[in-house]
Amino acid sequence: MAPQRFREQYDQIQRSMPDVPLAIGPDDAGEFLYEKGVVLARDGEEARLVEDTVRRHFTTFAGPAADHVRRTGPETNRSGITRIRVADPGQGDGSGDPAVASALRALREPEGRTGRRLISRNHVVSIAVNACPGDEPVPVEAGAQPNPAAAAGSHTPDSAVGVLVVDTGLMNDYRSYPLLAHTRGDAQVEECGDDGVLRQYCGHGTFIAGLVAAVAPNTDITVRGTLNDAGAVLESEFGEKLFEAVDQDGWPDILSLSAGTSNGRTDGLLGVDAFMRELRRQRTLLVACAGNNSSATPFWPAAYADLPGFEDSVLSIGALRGDGEFGACFSNHGAWVKAYAPGERLVSALTGFDTPVPYVYQHSTYDDCRYGFGYACTCRHPRHTGVLSEEGGSGKPDQVMFEGLAQWSGTSFATPVAAGMIAAHMTARAETDPRAARRQVMDANGEVAEVRGATVPALVPATWSPLPVALPSART
Repeated sequence: MAPQRFREQYDQIQRSMPDVPLAIGPDDAGEFLYEKGVVLARDGEEARLVEDTVRRHFTTFAGPAADHVRRTGPETNRSGITRIRVADPGQGDGSGDPAVASALRALREPEGRTGRRLISRNHVVSIAVNACPGDEPVPVEAGAQPNPAAAAGSHTPDSAVGVLVVDTGLMNDYRSYPLLAHTRGDAQVEECGDDGVLRQYCGHGTFIAGLVAAVAPNTDITVRGTLNDAGAVLESEFGEKLFEAVDQDGWPDILSLSAGTSNGRTDGLLGVDAFMRELRRQRTLLVACAGNNSSATPFWPAAYADLPGFEDSVLSIGALRGDGEFGACFSNHGAWVKAYAPGERLVSALTGFDTPVPYVYQHSTYDDCRYGFGYACTCRHPRHTGVLSEEGGSGKPDQVMFEGLAQWSGTSFATPVAAGMIAAHMTARAETDPRAARRQVMDANGEVAEVRGATVPALVPATWSPLPVALPSART
C-alpha cells in the first residue's frame, strides 16, 4: 500500500481535481499520481499506432473493453501530445488502474522496435509531491527578518535580469511587501474559502518571488499562476501552459519552477518533451526543484539536467538542512541533482502586509521523522496540533494568522534561492547569458555539503543565516 504521506497527497489533489479520477502508481507504490483510464502519445502517426495497438491488444487478450479506446481532445496541439482514453475512468478506486497498465504493456514490443517510448501515463505535475512538510508554512515572530536577508543592491531597469516563476499566483496585496516592488504577474485565484481561511498552497508563488528578490534585487520577476489549482496540473496540460507562460512576455533569462513528478523512468516526461526541446534552442536557463520524496528516483523536469544535450539549459536543485551542512531529510538526491541550496525553514513573504490572513494547519500524524533521520524533521518543527484536533471539545480546527512573513521548507524554496544567485551573478559580472552564468557560478563555487554520504555542490547566498538543528529530545 502507498505510504500514508502519499495518501494524504492523493486525497488533497483529488479534491482539487474532482472531475479527473486519479490513481496512485506504480502498483500503489506511492511514487506518483496519474489520470485513470487515459494514456498519452505523440501527435500524428504515433498516436494512431498507440490507439490501434491498444485496441487490438484488448480484443486479443480479453482485457478491458476495446470500444473504450478513443482519442479525447484535439489530435494536434503545441505540446505535441494526444490524450487517448483506454477505459472508463470512473470505474474502481485510486489504488490502481489495470486498463492503463495493460495499455502500457501492449506497446512494449513496438517500443522495443523503435527504440523509444511511444506511450505514457498522464501524470500529475505538482508542488505538493508528498504533502510534506505537513505543518508548514508557519508564521514568524514579530520583527523577524527574511532569510535569506535582502542583499545589497538596487534595481536598474535597463540591466535587470528577467525571472519567470511558474507557480501559484500572487496574493492580492503582494506589493505592500517592499522586496516585490518589481514583481508582476497573475493574481492568485480564490485566496480564501467561504470560511475566510487561506486555500491550500496560496502564497506559494508570492513566497518564491520574495526569495528571488531577496537574493537578487536587480530582477524583474513575473509570476504565472499555472499551478493555482492546489499546486497541481495534469501532464497533458502542463507543456501547453509552459508555452503560454513564455508566450506572454517572451523567453526569460531564468525560469524558476518548483514543481514536477517522478514517472519511474529515466527519459523525461512525454507531455513536456516539445517544450524542453524548444527550451534547449533558446537562451533561457530552467532552474527546477528536485522534489521532496527523499528519493533518488529522477524527478521531472529537474532531472533533464542529467540528460545529454540539456546540461547547460537545466539546473536541478535539492534542499540543504537548516544548518547547511547536510541535505534536508525530505530532499530528493542522486547524481541527477546538480546542486543544493538552503531549503529548510526559510523566511519570505507569504502574503503582503495589508490584510492578515488566517490559515488552518494540516493534520500531521507522524511522531518521528518519516524518513528515519535522527533530528527533528521540518514537518514537526515547530509542532502543531493540526486541523483534526479539537480544543476543549469545540470541534474547531487550530488557526493562526499570517501578517506578511512566514517560514516554509522544501526544494520549492531552494530552487528560487539558486535562481537568485545566478541572477545576482549576472548583475555583478554584467553577464547577459544565463547559461554562461550558470557555468561560472558552478565552476567558481567552493561550498559543499554532505548528502547521503556524498559530497555535493552547495549554493549558499551570503545573506542566508544557518539555523540550529534540533535533536529529537528537544521536541515538545
